[in-house]
This record gives sequence, structure tokens and C-alpha cells, in this order.
Amino acid sequence: MSGLEYVQRIGAAAKQPANWAQLLRFSVVGGTGYVVNLVVFAALVGLADVHHILAAVIAFCVAVTNNFVLNRHWTFDARDGDAGFQAVRFFAVSVASLMLNLGALALLVGQAHMADIPAQAISVAIATPFNFVGNRLWTFA
Repeated sequence: MSGLEYVQRIGAAAKQPANWAQLLRFSVVGGTGYVVNLVVFAALVGLADVHHILAAVIAFCVAVTNNFVLNRHWTFDARDGDAGFQAVRFFAVSVASLMLNLGALALLVGQAHMADIPAQAISVAIATPFNFVGNRLWTFA
């Protein structure tokens, strides 16, 4: 599927009220994952003195597991799909989102000299839109 076709699908999907409800559920799940991510990250950086990049990767692993289960069962109601297949796709989209997150985190901490925790909060928010679209159109389509 071409980039133009994805843009057209997103435009058509934006006109459906059910998709807005799904986006709201995705946002709620994302919010829980966001909190899980930040709590794990803060504990690792603040209590265990783990480097911010390693802490972000570990926090990602915990949060992505939480988010997969909640999104599969609640957001996308995809319980009938092959869980293994969905998990692989979800993980692929999440890893791509993590790369965006880590790039932003490295820039914010290294170049903007921002503190670790606020930089991580912003970095997760930057990666979220890509995460939703990838999961909506590919993982749980």
C-alpha cells in the first residue's frame, strides 16, 4: 500500500465516529502505558542509577506488554485474531515507536540538556501518533 493510500484511509477513518471512540480507548490505554513507562523509568534512573537510555528500553518493555494486552482486548477488540501474529506486529510497531522515542530522548537530554524524566515524558508523547496509526492500520486491522 502506498503512502497516499494510507493518507486516504486515515482521512476516511477520521469521518467515522466509532474510530474516534477507538482512539479514545487507545489514548486511555496509552495513558496507562505512559504512566507505567514513566514509573519504571523513574525508578530505574532515580533508585537504581541506571543510564537513561537503558532505563528507557526496560520501561518500554514493561509498558509495551501492558499496552498489548489492553489494546488487544479492549481498544481493538481483537481477541479472535491470532495473538502471536498480533503480538509480533504490535512489537514491530512499538519498536519503531521506541526508535522515535529514543531519538527524541537523546536529543532532548544530550542537545537541549533537559532533565531525564521530563525529556522521557516528551519523547513518549512524540512517538504516540505513529504508534496508534501503525497499530490501527496494520496490527489490528
